[in-house]
Amino acid sequence: MLQQVLLFTIVMSFLVTVLLSPLFIPFLRRLKFGQSIREEGPQSHQKKTGTPTMGGIMILLSVIVTTLVMTGKYTEPSVEVYLLLFVTVGFGLLGFLDDFIKVVLKRNLGLTSKQKLAGQIIISIIFFIVFQQSDFSTAVGFPGTDWEIELGYFYVLFLIFWLVGFSNAVNLTDGLDGLVSGTGAIAFGAFAVLAWNVSMYEVSIFSVAVVGALLGFLVFNAHPAKVFMGDTGSLALGGAIATVAILLKLEILLIIIGGVFVIETLSVIIQVISFKTTGKRVFKMSPLHHHYELVGWSEWRVVVTFWTIGFIFAILGIYLEVWI
Repeated sequence: MLQQVLLFTIVMSFLVTVLLSPLFIPFLRRLKFGQSIREEGPQSHQKKTGTPTMGGIMILLSVIVTTLVMTGKYTEPSVEVYLLLFVTVGFGLLGFLDDFIKVVLKRNLGLTSKQKLAGQIIISIIFFIVFQQSDFSTAVGFPGTDWEIELGYFYVLFLIFWLVGFSNAVNLTDGLDGLVSGTGAIAFGAFAVLAWNVSMYEVSIFSVAVVGALLGFLVFNAHPAKVFMGDTGSLALGGAIATVAILLKLEILLIIIGGVFVIETLSVIIQVISFKTTGKRVFKMSPLHHHYELVGWSEWRVVVTFWTIGFIFAILGIYLEVWI
């Protein structure tokens, strides 16, 4: 029965996105919701100027509708489902505001970093309050071991760091056609397997819904992209995958399964520290995917390579949790 539910879930979310996109993309184009490309980015990206953005709205709609329909058919939506949707929609709304300011108000930097951080922290604190009242564990375990650390009330700080950190990490990774769509689908697919393994079926349904939505979006987001997800999609996906890991009590395992996002973020941190301390850059450009573009790799080669690395990380994460 569950296998059928998961199959119907991924098919439904895929079809909702695929059928919605041909209607939504021209609508975004008519509203002139086109992406502005930063001048300091790779020059090859300038031709992408004007490509419709805010495509993350399609992903969010697909995930929300599919999750509610399929959890409603299988079981009553649980607190886990509502927490997942709350964080996903909350971070998605933050991303939407950021995109709206960039695209409609023509302020290329969008929300200020302080405004975005404040919104992310508020959403994280609300999440923690409900999380704590629902008697979820505040211990953090380590993959492949019996080790765990009970954080108690300090878990709120960890939770804020995880949600903010991974939402921004996915946002940083979203710089090439299909990069986040592919790596995100792989990472959520891994967590869907792990959720199923511990009988957290609602979390598995949500994760599979995200996989289907991302694969459907990839039809239009693969190079050359007809639409970008924007911060609407990337911030929502980052918050969602961190929430999935938190609910499954696999927080640290997210570092492995989401290894591509972690590496991309570290490349930015290393670049900034190196330049501020020595005046020299470690990479030709950060995040790391831009470095490989400037080395001479085609955009498609970079994306497929990162997908492959993401798949290896996902298999490693499942192996550590299930077989060790």
